[in-house]
Amino acid sequence: MNETELWRELGQQLRVDSIRSSNVTKSGHPTSSMSAADLMAVLLAKYLHYDFGSPDDPRNDHLVFSKGHASPLLYSMYKAAGAITDDELLTFRVFGSRLQGHPTPAIPWVDVATGSLGQGLPYGVGIALAGKKLDRLPYRTWVLCGDSEIAEGSVWEAFEHASFYGLENLTAIIDVNRLGQRGETMHGWDLDSYAERARAFGWKAVEIDGHDVEAIDRAYAEAVETEGVPTVIVAKTIKGKGVKEVENKPNWHGKALDNPEQAIEELGGERNIVVEPAKPDYEGEPHVFESGPLELPTWELGEEVATRLAYGEALVALGGGNGKVVALDGEVSNSTHAELFAKAYPERYFEMFIAEQQLVAAAVGLQVRNWVPFASTFAAFFSRAYDFVRMAAISQANIRLSGSHAGVSIGEDGPSQMALEDLAMMRAVHGSTVLYPCDANQTAKLVAEMAERDGIVFLRTTRAATPVVYDADEEFPIGGARVLRDGDDVAIVAAGITLHESLKAAEQLGSEGISARVIDLYSVKPVDGETLRAAAEATGGRILTVEDHWSEGGIGDAVLEALSDGEAPARVVRLAVRDLPGSGKPAELLAAAGIDAEHIVEAAQALVETPIRA
Repeated sequence: MNETELWRELGQQLRVDSIRSSNVTKSGHPTSSMSAADLMAVLLAKYLHYDFGSPDDPRNDHLVFSKGHASPLLYSMYKAAGAITDDELLTFRVFGSRLQGHPTPAIPWVDVATGSLGQGLPYGVGIALAGKKLDRLPYRTWVLCGDSEIAEGSVWEAFEHASFYGLENLTAIIDVNRLGQRGETMHGWDLDSYAERARAFGWKAVEIDGHDVEAIDRAYAEAVETEGVPTVIVAKTIKGKGVKEVENKPNWHGKALDNPEQAIEELGGERNIVVEPAKPDYEGEPHVFESGPLELPTWELGEEVATRLAYGEALVALGGGNGKVVALDGEVSNSTHAELFAKAYPERYFEMFIAEQQLVAAAVGLQVRNWVPFASTFAAFFSRAYDFVRMAAISQANIRLSGSHAGVSIGEDGPSQMALEDLAMMRAVHGSTVLYPCDANQTAKLVAEMAERDGIVFLRTTRAATPVVYDADEEFPIGGARVLRDGDDVAIVAAGITLHESLKAAEQLGSEGISARVIDLYSVKPVDGETLRAAAEATGGRILTVEDHWSEGGIGDAVLEALSDGEAPARVVRLAVRDLPGSGKPAELLAAAGIDAEHIVEAAQALVETPIRA
């Protein structure tokens, strides 16, 4: 058969195998897979440059299924490429199979987990940025999008950033099959509505019949030849293409076919076509940025320095010590102090503007290519990107997030800028690490450790300048805590801004004859249960937690969880922000929330007077 006949036959095979695999557990999205089968057949057979035997080769192209529910199609492509067997294909959605309902990097050819719609193209922007700006290799990033997900705001953040950065190595393919989960999509088959918006964002847009393999071929060739701008291929397709029972009919989303054998016969029966995708260009090597010795900044005891400033200075030092470190920020770099890195290493800094979803997604995309991204914004604004953080954990991504301006202590800006749920939010992420330093030297050491830490690592920094309480040569292992003051009447557990309030309170309590132990819980997750249980035992179970955070999910809950594993009984009193704050001076707001030194003293006094029952 000739080339076009191969593409048509391969497209039919991909449809058949999508139906067969979904029939195993009577679940999946075969009709969504069938609409894009011809698009993926031509891509696999001619345009995708990929060595399935070496998925980690830096020169490979990248294929992201933003419409992750079309996983039967993706897995059928793997079979057609000889990467998996037919037997494995038929384990789709079976317990223990790596061929899960939506793609995850449990499969070596999957870069990022998808299935939460609107995320694939933002990830693709990050991968394409790595290719053009960092690796400086000619690999391409192809992203298959569904038409329903184009309603997501994150998609348009991606469109804008791809255009801004001139990512000609990025091609989006929109599978416009008209039908979403519950009926017709917002724009149906109005291809112009997609193409004109893309052009307004600075993309090259090509409208085609997504079942005409020759038109698909021409569109891909045009995308490859385009310079200076990304390309979107807007393809009119038919959901359930080729099977009359389901073709272009509603209410077949996410359902296996009722008559799979009949459908397979209608499509011409099973096929066993195997294609060998084109190999990548093996001549190039990833660009390497210079690395030198790591020399972290240091500060003198008693010096007042904001931990957000220490973050920026430590990040610069880390960039000099490790050429793989890159930084991103959401247009607040003069507050997070990521601007220091931008000035020192402009080639490794990416401005994401006010687009927090793209900020996190770009970090995830960059780490696909083994770069070490640090992304920063106000801690409160990571809540807008929380689904990307959640999905990054499913992707087993290694990203570092720095959130500044946490808590009521930011002062006059008011509650819209105050992160009061960030510790809870980040603690809830699978496998995450949550750090909350109290001074500059501690911050610098933790930033260095973040670079070596796998998973989602979150650093909470403070707006205000706080005194340096640790010597520059002290170490702060993740999972640890520090006892800054010994005592056996009550233990005060705090971190960040409230650690300083706790030290003041301990001084006053000492003058009144109450011996207060002060614990710096700089590692909120994983938490140092051993130190906390020892404190409970030494103080007769009297534990007082203090945090500039809502009472739910933060330091207090972390301490309670740790103590629940211990044998010694404990009475834990939690001081936290409980009422909606307003504007004011930091000291006023800390006092109003009941988390300043004066309130800590009162709570500690009351706790010492309370008998603890065994």
